[in-house]
Amino acid sequence: MHKVLSGLQEGWWMFFDTFWALILGFTLSGIVQAFVSRKQMRAALGDHQPKTIAKASFFGMVSSSCSYAASALSKSLFSKGADFTASMVFMFASTNLVIELGLVLWILIGWQFAAAEFVGGAIMIALLTILLPRVIPAELINKSRSELGTFDSEMSESTAAISTKMKSRRGWSDAAGYTIGDFTMLRGELVAGFIVAGLAATLVSVSFWQSLFISGHGFWSALENAIIGPFLAFISFVCSVGNVPLAAALWHGGITFGGVIAFIFADLVAFPLVMIYRKYYGAKLAIRLSLLFWFVMSLSGLITEGIFQLFAMIPHGSMGMEMSTKHIGLNATTILNGVSIVVLAVVYWLYRTRDKFGVSMEFAKDYVCGMQVRIADAPAQGEYKGTMYYFCMPGCKDAFMSKPEQYLNA
Repeated sequence: MHKVLSGLQEGWWMFFDTFWALILGFTLSGIVQAFVSRKQMRAALGDHQPKTIAKASFFGMVSSSCSYAASALSKSLFSKGADFTASMVFMFASTNLVIELGLVLWILIGWQFAAAEFVGGAIMIALLTILLPRVIPAELINKSRSELGTFDSEMSESTAAISTKMKSRRGWSDAAGYTIGDFTMLRGELVAGFIVAGLAATLVSVSFWQSLFISGHGFWSALENAIIGPFLAFISFVCSVGNVPLAAALWHGGITFGGVIAFIFADLVAFPLVMIYRKYYGAKLAIRLSLLFWFVMSLSGLITEGIFQLFAMIPHGSMGMEMSTKHIGLNATTILNGVSIVVLAVVYWLYRTRDKFGVSMEFAKDYVCGMQVRIADAPAQGEYKGTMYYFCMPGCKDAFMSKPEQYLNA
């Protein structure tokens, strides 16, 4: 029982450490969905040429969001008309090329891992850009785009109209509606992710993780470690910052350098994230996407280890490791969380008081997942007792139509 309570506490601190990033990511997602036209987004990220991939990487770096929020924002970019490969690159950069993650790695394991995070992240983005268009069929991407509702009348929205909307109270209320809607839709995955990650860190012994890795066999050990690393991330439900302490434990136990890097990269294939991909893009695309991510993460970890081995930059596995971190106190995380609480309060106020400034006829609420959808291009709609309801995907419509009163009364 003590370990269970410790695990729940650890899950809470993981949430505390990433709270500000969640707020930032979901708030940006709401702003993108409410204000950025598809024409503008396609102009910036409309293909996967090198220049566009560089833009997507930069936008991801400055967004600094955790894996859950990054998945929501990348979906927003894709649904707004961005190229699918560019959207996925944005998501990778959001979780693997951010400064705060590098700082945590530096403190817990060493500067070499912080450097490897950025070197390997660049390699991973290059591999993803090359492989994704060749592995994921265009018809699956087009089907997913059509179900998300992409090409609509908003494409003709002028820059002046968007500027006017951004100056209006109604426009920011719409953005708040998207933010709260995304939170509502993903609340189950978020809760499950943090709880399981905390329990995995306390209930599962380090010796168990070590038994999954082979050592002392040169290249074959490095290869096996790099392959198993993302699998451990999948079953341990870790997220962006939450996987660093477990990565430090694995490294302290003798896991290879590349295995640790692959594990850190693999926050985007944690089980809750795979379920989110399924909800966003459909089962077939989610399976192919997750397997491709796994391959790219493993290969990037292996290549990164080879580069650091060549320059004799791999530290000794016996180096010390500090697992405890400061949480509440006069530190950057607490300050950022305090600011984020204020931002969330403003967003929620905008959401709750939106009807006082006129009911928006442009948006509707999906009563199944809670997401805000644009009526003009809702992926699914259904009539019940003379009222039309709109949904973010056909699955939500089917669930609603089977038990409409249950969702309306909730």
